[in-house]
Amino acid sequence: MKLRQAFLASCALLALGGFAQAADTKLTIATVNNGDMVRMQKLTDDFTKANPGISLEWVTLEENDLRQKVTKDISTKGGAFDVLTIGMYEAPIWGAKGWLVELNGLDDPKDFLPANTNGLSANGKLYAAPFYGESSMIMYRKDLMDKAGLKMADGPNWTDVRAAAKAMTDRATGVNGICLRGKAGWGENMAFLTAMSNAFGARWFDEKWHAQFDQPEWKNTLNFYIDMMKESGPAGASGNGFSENLALMQSGKCGMWIDATVAASFVSDPKASQVADKMAYALAPDMGMGKRSNWLWAWALAIPAGTQKADAAQKFVGWATSKHYTELVAMKEGWANVPPGTRTSLYANPEYMKVPFAKMTLDSMNAADPNNSTVKPKPAPGVQFVAIPEFAGIATKVGELFSAALAGQMKVDDALAQAQTYTTDAMTKAGYIK
Repeated sequence: MKLRQAFLASCALLALGGFAQAADTKLTIATVNNGDMVRMQKLTDDFTKANPGISLEWVTLEENDLRQKVTKDISTKGGAFDVLTIGMYEAPIWGAKGWLVELNGLDDPKDFLPANTNGLSANGKLYAAPFYGESSMIMYRKDLMDKAGLKMADGPNWTDVRAAAKAMTDRATGVNGICLRGKAGWGENMAFLTAMSNAFGARWFDEKWHAQFDQPEWKNTLNFYIDMMKESGPAGASGNGFSENLALMQSGKCGMWIDATVAASFVSDPKASQVADKMAYALAPDMGMGKRSNWLWAWALAIPAGTQKADAAQKFVGWATSKHYTELVAMKEGWANVPPGTRTSLYANPEYMKVPFAKMTLDSMNAADPNNSTVKPKPAPGVQFVAIPEFAGIATKVGELFSAALAGQMKVDDALAQAQTYTTDAMTKAGYIK
């Protein structure tokens, strides 16, 4: 009898242990290795203390790798992740396909900037919550501009930027006048070059989906970019993306960097940047055609439809994109380091508006119009991308060609010709060109 009671007691304990183990939910989160995301990981004790039944496992990847792994996993229903870091390109396409969970329980979603909610929704439903929003702008060394006897306009043109870059370049001291993305990738060099091409009057497609790389506007864009980088850019620029250029800027090796507005907090952080006290900001350049070279993007958190942990994932996404999280970062790191470009209330906060780049970030985001980013009409929305499923694959190939041209491995005319042929073939096979 005692043996039987002991056996039953041990079974009960095992059952309780199994229940406790089952109650502990582990979320696997795929994210990009950008500074704001790394900072979030350091602050997640705030979340786990409030949600003791949930633990977090991070998969932190470089931008190109993240996109590749996340896209493969969700399209094959692999189920490797419970929370994804995606952006304005993927969210509406994947949401419309039913690949993402509609978000609910977020902290005051009406407070998100309209540019974010519009770009992360499909069919009136929000499928990703903005962790930070961004455009692009000029970040430059005012000390080097002063030394060159120049003054940066609040909204300069590309000719002025090129002249300033040349004047600031000092190869003997290792200072490059300008640092720009050259690493191949639809979200790396092609994000920058597509935004730049808008100012030069170029577009990816005409209204009937015919590729436009055989047009003079693209030739003007690519020649200008490559010639300027030869004059004033760093060695090995074809291998530099966001992270590499950030490191160059922080170490004082760049006079000017045109990239994501979110980078301003890192180049102006005295703990990380040798030139923090020398930084100034301006709108992305134009070419006198009424369009600037600034993009519109939000790194956002989404939940794949295949997860078995949607409730826990909703809690995490709600925490990471909340006003509470913003206040947590401000308390721990200062207002300059809170995730920018997400909420209307942030830009109504007088403490935040004291941050030197706050207004320029908002102005840059407001200047980007996904529906009217090109001089000539276009067939689909998007500023630095075209909002169709096929774009990522096509732009990855085109990015490789343009990166090779920057590296001197092929001529500009050859890169454009191959881009035209490849894009035309892909769009024909996809049924866009009849």
